[in-house]
Amino acid sequence: MNMSAEVVARSPGRVNLIGDHTDYTGGMVLPMAIDRYTTIAAQPLDAAIQLTSADQPIELHCALPVVDPTSTMPAWGRYVTGVAALLNVERGFSGSVSTTLPLGGGLSSSAALELSTALMLCAVNDLPALTSLELAQLCRIAEHLATGVPCGIMDQLTCASGVAGSALLIDCHSLQVSPIEIPNDVNIYVQFIAHRQLASSAYSDRVTQCAQAEQHIGPLRLAEVGSVRNIADEVLQRRALHVVSENERVRRATVALALQDMTTFGQLMNESHQSLRDNFEVSTNQMDEAVRNAQQTAGVFGARMTGGGFGGCIVIVADSTANMNNLDGATLVKPVGGAKLVN
Repeated sequence: MNMSAEVVARSPGRVNLIGDHTDYTGGMVLPMAIDRYTTIAAQPLDAAIQLTSADQPIELHCALPVVDPTSTMPAWGRYVTGVAALLNVERGFSGSVSTTLPLGGGLSSSAALELSTALMLCAVNDLPALTSLELAQLCRIAEHLATGVPCGIMDQLTCASGVAGSALLIDCHSLQVSPIEIPNDVNIYVQFIAHRQLASSAYSDRVTQCAQAEQHIGPLRLAEVGSVRNIADEVLQRRALHVVSENERVRRATVALALQDMTTFGQLMNESHQSLRDNFEVSTNQMDEAVRNAQQTAGVFGARMTGGGFGGCIVIVADSTANMNNLDGATLVKPVGGAKLVN
């Protein structure tokens, strides 16, 4: 590659319409890539990565190859060096990163940074192009390596595999991705509520609790609600009840969306939020209030928290006539294609 040529890599974020905290047990999710992006514009650079951020005060400077991404400073650079460590590259880049995604908003700004980094490093090192699935799998492992948070694959796979005009039904066990078209007269909004307070320990606790529940009733992705009652521990029972019922809600919501039955779709979104609040305990009072306000707005089919929880954004599905002026900061988003090089 011409060492003076600028390369631009861009990845969308994602919003999850329904199906939270199911991916790391191989369950079902229904997200979509959205028209908010993280973009890296850079030139090839031997043996180092130098990256300035429009949203972070401290620049990233690291030598290649990366030995220990967990020691990278500033901390935001770990998403970059985690990818570089896995690719084991010796040529990096010098440039800038910018994003139109709210940081800490639960819209996968971290996955978008990882994907943009992977595309950039593959380009400047003349590596074979990765498929969307390969890209997602690489970046998921990179996040585990760099942050210690045992995330599922939903974020990376959605951002890599987005389809314009469609949500994505993802089976997180088989990794099959099926686009489900969103009707033209349906609008999807995200409303940023509060910076997410998702400590890695809280997320890890939920992952561990789901694994413990599986020791009693087998894989949650295959379990039925009735079997959850066989779990004696009350907390584990509620965690499992959310995951098992959420998988079923995703299946029903997918059918409703395909049939353009948005009333049913919205009811399932509302039920999902209730379960995340009560059974999985990852909502907050502020998030609950915002969801109630949205659900009570004329023209809204349904609303729920989205993402890992403890803050972030809510997602609202409404008809095209709904007046969203009373929902401060509610922003219309569109489903778009996945991460790519744009030059």
